[in-house]
Amino acid sequence: MQRLVAAALLLLPTASGADAADIVVTGRALPAPAPVAASVLLDAQALETPSRRLDAALAALPSLALFRRASSATASQTAQGLTLRGLGGNAASRVLVTLDGVPQNDLFAGWVSFVPLSSVPLESARLGTGAGGARLFGGLGAGGVLALQSALPEPRLEVRLGSRSARDVAAGAALPVAAGAFGIDARLAAGAGHLLVDEAVAGAADVPARFRQRAGGLRLVVPKGGATELQARLSAFSDQRLRGTREGRSDASGGDAALRLVHRGAWGVEAIGFLQLRDFAMQATSLDAARSRASITLDQFATPATGMGLGLMLRPPTADTFDLAFGADWRRAEGAARERFNFAGGVPRGLREAGGVQTEASLFADAALRPAAGLALAAGARLQRWKLASGRLTEISLATGALIRDEPVPDRDGLEWAGAAGLQWRPPGAGAVRLAAALSRSVRLPTLNELHRPFRIGNDATAANPALRPERLLMAEAGLSWTPLLTVAGEVVVFAARLEDAIANVTLATGPGVFPGVGFLPAGGLVRQRRNIDAVRSEGLEARAHLEAGDVRLSGAVAAVRARLEGGPGAPDLDGRRPAQTPRLAASATLSWTPAPDARLAATLRHQSARFEDDRNVRRLAPATTLDLAARVPLRAGLSLSLEAENVWDAPVETGFLGGALERASPRSVWVGLLFRPQSGR
Repeated sequence: MQRLVAAALLLLPTASGADAADIVVTGRALPAPAPVAASVLLDAQALETPSRRLDAALAALPSLALFRRASSATASQTAQGLTLRGLGGNAASRVLVTLDGVPQNDLFAGWVSFVPLSSVPLESARLGTGAGGARLFGGLGAGGVLALQSALPEPRLEVRLGSRSARDVAAGAALPVAAGAFGIDARLAAGAGHLLVDEAVAGAADVPARFRQRAGGLRLVVPKGGATELQARLSAFSDQRLRGTREGRSDASGGDAALRLVHRGAWGVEAIGFLQLRDFAMQATSLDAARSRASITLDQFATPATGMGLGLMLRPPTADTFDLAFGADWRRAEGAARERFNFAGGVPRGLREAGGVQTEASLFADAALRPAAGLALAAGARLQRWKLASGRLTEISLATGALIRDEPVPDRDGLEWAGAAGLQWRPPGAGAVRLAAALSRSVRLPTLNELHRPFRIGNDATAANPALRPERLLMAEAGLSWTPLLTVAGEVVVFAARLEDAIANVTLATGPGVFPGVGFLPAGGLVRQRRNIDAVRSEGLEARAHLEAGDVRLSGAVAAVRARLEGGPGAPDLDGRRPAQTPRLAASATLSWTPAPDARLAATLRHQSARFEDDRNVRRLAPATTLDLAARVPLRAGLSLSLEAENVWDAPVETGFLGGALERASPRSVWVGLLFRPQSGR
């Protein structure tokens, strides 16, 4: 990682003093044609939560959901896939997450590593739906794009102490570099954690889910002349979590390097190159009936993976009523899971390696036309060429060293297309009203993780499937927004979506027994496999409102979704059932008062209706309503005191099952902290 940092810094030129007076540093992307679908923006204030975790802040977007509603402090990293509008999911995201235009989804596994993202000071997060053909790396987001914009560097130091011996230290520094900006950010979060199951059912094997997480990064924004800017970021993280038993660990680590060149001249140019290094390790355990002893059932001791990508977008000179952007991107992911399995008496008897290589190259174009006052038409298209290669599954006997299983996976390739079209219209004489409609088709390739890596959670196991086909999402939406003032806004969107060949964890059998691909499972353990089902259908309504009156701000959102599975010939018993981990109703509301830049009072109320943990809708998870409170008071110039609480009334938030018992998200947590920001106020 040190070599990566040094190499990237050597590539960065500095701006001359002659240019500095005429340059404004932005750190932003090249402007693109207007989007064809709905989008919603969270600013820096909305992204600040008591936990200081991005995944918690995203709960303000009820239509966006993690696969399981647990914190990135204690959930398995494999549960951190993002999905939209009730489409269900698994570890892999159906939403592309970008930071300053660079993809953040794990290119091997598809999930999102929130630990490094929670270290970055963010200016905004914009969620756009219907990712059909648009923009650089749009092929990674079937349902939409969550675009994170980092804030320009500023000095800051925040130290907080919380419940259950939690510590959270975040720091940043800003240094002048010619006419540009150079910043350092770092964060350390650790804690003793909470019991993942209720104390009434916990046994001797259950221990609090302690965690230790570290992340840091360097960001440089250097202008080159009045129209060109070079942006760079280097980052690294380490994420260690204990999953409810002493043996049940879940660790991730990695580093990223990215360069982005933006030119805002007559011909707009945006070029991006990035490198992603990842490793993941976990030990799955099985608990006896009394929960007195945990036995290791799978030791995935390493999953080295590398992802990389290149992208170029051009925006030629156009007329005032027409915008055009086109370009190409390429990405490659390679990785393999290495694990010890078939444990007997605590000793593994087999060694397994499973992985492969995935590449994708795309051409894309976006255009927007304004044929009349108040009317905008937009369209985008993407052509994707993909290839899966070097797939393999090998197993070796640890006792004899003999090869007991060797299953090379045939190479595959294909050509897919994606596209989107839409319109926005402001009726004459009703400037505060905007009507919009969009249609989109998008594609998601199965990740290497879904294709090749089996996994376990508690007593349940899921087998991989190297024959998975790409998912194809068809989505239609229409919306009405009303913005009579800059401080008052409301929006209602209705949508319908069909995810064909949806990849789901399909239940096949129940333990006890020995099952292909996953080994022995105890009584009650579920055997699943990733499979393509015919479709997931989803229809629903989203509503958002925002009101500001002086220093007071009230914002809220609600999503009501009717989603159901179409299992098809391979899983007919799933027909009509709800996708796993998909609530019918989700809502969030925040009331805040900000009388001064470093003074704030806020209350956030969230509700999610009941959901099912499994595809057969047998394991029901109860609804949950939580309240968060936050207060920040300035003590002196640049120094403020914060007192914050999550889940104030200690509501039980059920997330899944751990060894047959219900697993809970974080109970009530209280934080007290000091923030020092010499250049206060954002």
